[in-house]
Amino acid sequence: MALIADDDIHNHNDNGAPRKPEGKQKAILVCFILGLGSLVSWNSMLTIGDYYYVLFPKYHPARVLTLVYQPFALGTIAIMTWYESKINTRMRNLAGYSLFFVSTFLILVLDLVTSGKGGIAHYIGICVLSACFGLADAHVQGGMVGDLSFMCPEFLQSFLAGLAASGALISLLRVLTKLAFDKSHDGLRKGAILFLAISTFIEFFCIILYAFCFPKLPIVKYYRSKAAAEGSKTVSADLAAAGLHTKPNDQGAEDDLKQVERKSIKELLLKNLDYAIDLFLIYVITLSIFPGFLYENTGTHQLGTWYPIVLIAMYNVMDLISRYIPLVKWLKLKSRKGILIAVVLRFLLIPAFYFTAKYGAQGWMIFLTSFLGLTNGYLTVCVLTVAPQGYKGPEQNALGNILVACLLGGIFAGVVLDWLWIIGNGKF
Repeated sequence: MALIADDDIHNHNDNGAPRKPEGKQKAILVCFILGLGSLVSWNSMLTIGDYYYVLFPKYHPARVLTLVYQPFALGTIAIMTWYESKINTRMRNLAGYSLFFVSTFLILVLDLVTSGKGGIAHYIGICVLSACFGLADAHVQGGMVGDLSFMCPEFLQSFLAGLAASGALISLLRVLTKLAFDKSHDGLRKGAILFLAISTFIEFFCIILYAFCFPKLPIVKYYRSKAAAEGSKTVSADLAAAGLHTKPNDQGAEDDLKQVERKSIKELLLKNLDYAIDLFLIYVITLSIFPGFLYENTGTHQLGTWYPIVLIAMYNVMDLISRYIPLVKWLKLKSRKGILIAVVLRFLLIPAFYFTAKYGAQGWMIFLTSFLGLTNGYLTVCVLTVAPQGYKGPEQNALGNILVACLLGGIFAGVVLDWLWIIGNGKF
């Protein structure tokens, strides 16, 4: 594939050495914001769960909305992973952020139209929009992780930190709105409307940021040009948006390349099966506890209505902090066997949460929830930044999509298993 640049980014110094591309710190910041926008809307729905439990007390909103969300996310990412080499990454990500924006705005409109009243029609509308979030998530997470996998690991780490920051931000806002509106009329609803309004703005900002800013950063153009030179077709639209153009190979060569890439999906999965299992198991454990168990199975404690809010906030804050730990080289877990052992040991959290909810004080539950978030974020970053190393651009993109598909598969399995906590306790 020939690359023709309107603004040549492969400039050289006087001694003939290639110049280091500029804009790394800007790219890291943009990746963080794009990560924030990838989950801020969904985290808003989870964090205002106490509001939905007031509106729909018999419908298990924290569990049902997550269960509706996940099949659409998993089914979409599975299809997109298989056809990853044929998909225009730019249009995929823009479609995802746009769908997040529209769906979040419609949830806000739905609440305003119904005047914050419950009812099955309102609930069904929220469920439909929850499914739209699943579609958007599959577009954005797979597309962004695949795209960033062939760039420097700091970009991917920053994006993953942004994902966690969305939960931490919304949890912080939830605490502030709880303090501000707790004793006022419709306090829960006012907080929910504020969350949705902020999330809508962030999603719109991400559309603008990804469409016009990110592709024009010199270091991003450099990595995408490098991936294109290695045979990647998915970056063509982003390169064109940045003023770079690709000259496609003849049709026969394209067909041969597609066959190689499609076969490599299976090969990449087999060669990285342990990483795929790691991500699957990480999120099976996490989502079998968070958020349903924390809302419905932790009992009544001194914190009262603050209890689930504190638990959700502690999980999100520790999830965010832990995603920066791997930046310290000697703290980053790179051993494939070591990561697998750490992931398997997390299964001990299941009996730990069960016995703590039954016999323990609220302080122990807060500690356990914090540890759940700490291990979730840390292990996720370790797996996703270590796995793509040693591959070329197209393979790194494909592997990023495969791993996100396994991650979403783990989330779906965890959401289903979360229902086991309420079997036999009279809450069905």
